[in-house]
Amino acid sequence: MTGLIIFVIFLIIVLLVLASCIKIVPQASALIVERLGAYKGTWGVGIHFKVPFIERVAKRVNLKEQVVDFPPQPVITKDNVTMRIDTVVFFQITDPKLYAYGVENPIMAIENLSATTLRNIIGDMELDETLTSREVINTKMRASLDEATDPWGIKVNRVELKNIIPPEAIQDAMEKQMKAERERRESILIAEGEKRSTILVAEGKKESAILEAEAEKQAAILRAEAQKERMIREAEGQAEAIMKVQQANADGIRSIKEAGADEAVLTLKSLEAFTKAANGQSTKIIIPSQIQGLAGLATSLKEIVADAPKE
Repeated sequence: MTGLIIFVIFLIIVLLVLASCIKIVPQASALIVERLGAYKGTWGVGIHFKVPFIERVAKRVNLKEQVVDFPPQPVITKDNVTMRIDTVVFFQITDPKLYAYGVENPIMAIENLSATTLRNIIGDMELDETLTSREVINTKMRASLDEATDPWGIKVNRVELKNIIPPEAIQDAMEKQMKAERERRESILIAEGEKRSTILVAEGKKESAILEAEAEKQAAILRAEAQKERMIREAEGQAEAIMKVQQANADGIRSIKEAGADEAVLTLKSLEAFTKAANGQSTKIIIPSQIQGLAGLATSLKEIVADAPKE
């Protein structure tokens, strides 16, 4: 009975040992295996078996990209301004063997290396340049860290400056400068708005004056055309009346000639015409030389002069 118990216990121990020798490596991971203290190999994704008591898993390595946020580091600029800058480093393990045997504490090594590299870069830059050159600083730090960590099996993908914290006095001066700049921009915007408003009002008045002048011009043109048409109609009426009078005279003369009137009748008609002319306000009449020698002209003239009003 005792022997059976011992056998069962031995069997359980053997099974436990065998189970411990079976290793399953998940995705994005690697295992560093040593045999009798020496590096034997790197196990990738899948199931693996190790020799009990001879081989052991020395280190489990994460192959995913990792992010480390380092605390703020004091740095001094070229113009002797002390500030604090904290960085964020994105890195990935590319060689598990070098990562396991390259450096004792890789994260601490990267932190110290980033601090010294940052001090070297900021030491060659002035304060204003530091505040406006984040991308330049990030690029220089990434190149320097990637080169330094390559023997450790680490690739630095990206370095970002998380915060740049200048001294309080510098912050106060920067805030005052920013406030003055905002007030200046506000004044410029107000002045531009007022200028634009004045220009629009002036343009409106100008367009209104132009429209009024154009309307007055059109009205004057219309009035002139109407007056011109009226004068044309009056002239046409007068011309038509004159034509009718002349036509009537011509018809009368033609009728007299056709009736065979003698010289005495023609003389009588002429005297009637002068009599009508003497009925006006004028006291002077002109007698053609052709009828001055007619008989009885003096008597008719006396009657005409007697009937005409005096001046």
